Amino acid sequence: MKVLEEDVRIAGSGHEIRAKVLTPDGGGNRPALLLYSDIFQLTESTLRTCRRLAAEGFVVCVPEIYPRGELAGVALEFDDAGKQAGLGGAAAMTTAEFDEDRVSVVDYLAQRSDVTSLHVGGWCLGGHLAFRAALDERVASTVCFYPTGLHNGALGADHADSLARAAGITGQLMIIFGSRDPHVPAAARAQILSELYAAGHEDLELHVYAGGEHAFMRDVGPRYDPELTDRGLTEAVSFLRGRSL
Repeated sequence: MKVLEEDVRIAGSGHEIRAKVLTPDGGGNRPALLLYSDIFQLTESTLRTCRRLAAEGFVVCVPEIYPRGELAGVALEFDDAGKQAGLGGAAAMTTAEFDEDRVSVVDYLAQRSDVTSLHVGGWCLGGHLAFRAALDERVASTVCFYPTGLHNGALGADHADSLARAAGITGQLMIIFGSRDPHVPAAARAQILSELYAAGHEDLELHVYAGGEHAFMRDVGPRYDPELTDRGLTEAVSFLRGRSL
């Protein structure tokens, strides 16, 4: 299926949030999928994955995650300088600011006439942001791809209480990890699962892909695993479709 792309500006709290909206060609009303990038923002690598998900029948919205400072509108390179800039962008954002921007984007999607239901996904830091977006009762289901910082509250400039608030999530959850992810090792994954079960999410879907490294879905660099990427997207689409009919 062909995908149409549009650059949009979403009104934030005293600033604009740049975003790409990708829709399947042919029109019609469809479920919306808010996708959060990793620290490098709206790279072509991220957009390639977003196009694949839009082609599965979703209105995909992928916003920049640093709309306030010097990284607004910037897609970072996958090198040491880009990594440091992305980490610096995260360190400059408070949890409250991330949440504030999320409300703005969810409000935008909820008001679109072509949207039937709301769903969220994200990678790495964006996986953590997707988890926090799941705290919005309007979100029906959420897929977190190798989310970082859930187990220790690392997100931005302050401590994020995301996992401690898990009982407030009313939608369905899927989390996908790689077994060789140093940012979320086995002990951290066990902690996350234990706390989610304790919060009442005993029916969440958890996948740990053997051999998967951190960012195994990023199709640039040596950690990319095309087979695991296809598997992850297939799992995610099946999960999301089951909650968006």
